[in-house]
Amino acid sequence: MKISIKSALLCFAVAGIGNVYAKNTIETDKFRQLEEILPTPNTYRTASGAPGHQYWQQQVNYEIDITIDDENQRLTGSETIEYINNSPDTLRYIWLQLDQNRLKRDSVANSISGAPGKKITYRGMRGIVEADKFDGGYEITKVTDSSNDAMRFTINNTMLRIDLNKPLKPGKKVEFNVDWNYQLHEQKVLGGRSGYEYFEKDDNYLYEMAQWFPRAVAYYDVMGWQNKQFLGSGEFALEFGDYDVEITVPADHIVAATGVLQNPSKVLTKQQRQRLAKAKTATKPVLIVTPDEALENEKSRAKATKTWHFKAENVRDFAFASSRKFIWDAQGYKKGGTDTMAMSFYPNEGNPLWEKYSTEAIIHTMEQYNKYTFDYPYPVSISVNGPVGGMEYPMITFNGPRPTLNEKTGEKTYSRRTKYGLIGVIIHEVGHNYFPMIVNSDERQWTWMDEGLNTFLQFLAEQAWEENYPSRRGHAANITSYMKSANQVPIMTNSESILQFGNNAYGKPATALNILRETIMGRELFDFAFREYAQRWKFKRPTPADFFRTMEDASAVDLDWFWRGWFYTTDHVDIALGDIHLYRPNSQNPDVEEAWERALENEKPTFISDLRNKGHWLRTNDKPELLDFYNEHDKFTATNAARNSYNSKQKKLKQWEKDLLVDDRNFYIVDFKNKGGLPMPILLDLTFADGTTEHVRIPAEIWRKNTDKVSKLFITEKELTAIALDPNWETADTDVNNNYWPARPIKSRFELYKRKKKDMMRDYNVELKSDEESDDKDNQKKEDK
Repeated sequence: MKISIKSALLCFAVAGIGNVYAKNTIETDKFRQLEEILPTPNTYRTASGAPGHQYWQQQVNYEIDITIDDENQRLTGSETIEYINNSPDTLRYIWLQLDQNRLKRDSVANSISGAPGKKITYRGMRGIVEADKFDGGYEITKVTDSSNDAMRFTINNTMLRIDLNKPLKPGKKVEFNVDWNYQLHEQKVLGGRSGYEYFEKDDNYLYEMAQWFPRAVAYYDVMGWQNKQFLGSGEFALEFGDYDVEITVPADHIVAATGVLQNPSKVLTKQQRQRLAKAKTATKPVLIVTPDEALENEKSRAKATKTWHFKAENVRDFAFASSRKFIWDAQGYKKGGTDTMAMSFYPNEGNPLWEKYSTEAIIHTMEQYNKYTFDYPYPVSISVNGPVGGMEYPMITFNGPRPTLNEKTGEKTYSRRTKYGLIGVIIHEVGHNYFPMIVNSDERQWTWMDEGLNTFLQFLAEQAWEENYPSRRGHAANITSYMKSANQVPIMTNSESILQFGNNAYGKPATALNILRETIMGRELFDFAFREYAQRWKFKRPTPADFFRTMEDASAVDLDWFWRGWFYTTDHVDIALGDIHLYRPNSQNPDVEEAWERALENEKPTFISDLRNKGHWLRTNDKPELLDFYNEHDKFTATNAARNSYNSKQKKLKQWEKDLLVDDRNFYIVDFKNKGGLPMPILLDLTFADGTTEHVRIPAEIWRKNTDKVSKLFITEKELTAIALDPNWETADTDVNNNYWPARPIKSRFELYKRKKKDMMRDYNVELKSDEESDDKDNQKKEDK
């Protein structure tokens, strides 16, 4: 970039600072509206982004009895499903999800899995080998109607279609029964969102059970039946309903589940019930099952069973965990419309980390999320430590981090990464109760609508935990490497087709929303609009268009350019400083202007030939008579004719016109280039000769007529000495090295090392091989000739 100083008539300001027109067409205009992309509003979903007056959604209620066989790690279940058709459509069949069928050897997910690389871990290879041997998937043993008559059904991979005996008309409901069983798998071997963990040292199992029963997929106005196959990445699209679930497990097991325990007197001791009552009003977690009691349970092997009975209202799913290893602590949290019990279940292997942070993190999450969305409405919120690293279900979450055990000393310690990993994953998974467990987006289609929005709120909650919390995602600078990387797809890509899953579905949308809040809209407008979206769509099913439209509707900020750039393209942010020009008005006074031109001329460097010719012989030294008037007066000397012309023009000017001619302020025109393609606000720190700094924020709309380059005029009384573009790293600019005038050096380090003998030998062998290859090529050329 360069700075140039120019003098011109004041009219330059109009022509010089405007955007350069042309170039933007209907195909390239990054500020055109999204009307050709977003679905047409209707009576179900309005143009404002709110549910329409004829909005509807289905309801599905479940009564379920299941048994966990702890000897053989098998689940057996029976359910009655009540399907209520609130749609305007007549249904001839109902689709259920069979998620465990993904673990069948011949499943679509296994069939399309790619080959591993040449280097693979032992654990990775074990998973591949065991997956090929594991006999997974549902065994559906019975499907009957309310009269216990058999119903026709068809299984297609992870989907089960039940053909109704008679069409289900709008406003009507139907009941049917399904019996099933399947073999549970070791989660740390085969992965997935549920399974068991085996503890070899005490020969015990810990079960985290999710996606464990056939459940109705979503049927809604935008998609119809959301029966896309479960391939592993795209999660679930489900209906709200009421659950009545009885879980039979060994008598020495402790069970945590979605919903409220209905029979505590049958499954808990009197002392445990008293502790639970005390926890309701406690100011810190109360142990319901102590570490010593959990250790005693580990040693027992009950032959008898107990049935834990839970009920949950208006939830979209049901999950549970069961083990004799569980420590259990709880603390009540009541504020505003929230009246709940925060509870944690974890084995002794989880301490000292879990007893200190888990329940505290649950309460912190609800406190923070309530501020930005709505009051947490459910009676419990549970965090369970088990094999699943992080997964969410209504009222219950599975979270993995644990301390490390020193086998020699028996001491358990945890790293900084483990500590913040635990706090962060609990905030994230508990936060999923808001998105998508209550704001019920279609995860099978759009992962970012729950993961991205939730990761954004996780960032806000983490920043409220402690000063300088080390959040992985949220700060704009943390996403720049991904934004400029290859092998990308837009955020608005179906869940199963996403590349770089974590960055695409979690990091980029979370960062986009944080930029929207801090830089584009401001906190007040953003927070109001985001809360409006959450309030409009709690216990309903929004789509991306509903989110985009609500954010604009509630803020009066046109964001189509932002959604288009951040969500529909893979453009990145790279705004660069271009040339910088300094103008002042031409006073038209020849004495002033010629002196100014002379000063500019004197600023130019002396030509190298002139420097070396100093002291050389000159003809005029010997013959001074050759010098005349022009040698006494340089080309910048004002003439009387010019002065007379100036004085004549001055008489015709009004006073305000004369004032403009002698305005001695600095008129700086700064050029900007959009090298990344993604238009963003231009944020500047202008530093002046007196040491002061002015912060300037220019809205992104400056790019609306030319998204490649723009110019901006700054009028200052002080001399400008430095410019910093995006000085606080707000916009995810991928190259900050072109953001400064004067340019700054790029700082790095040399890494010095000693060459090892094996490296030298390798290089020697490479040289030998290279020489041999050259000889071979030369010989081949001779043979060809």
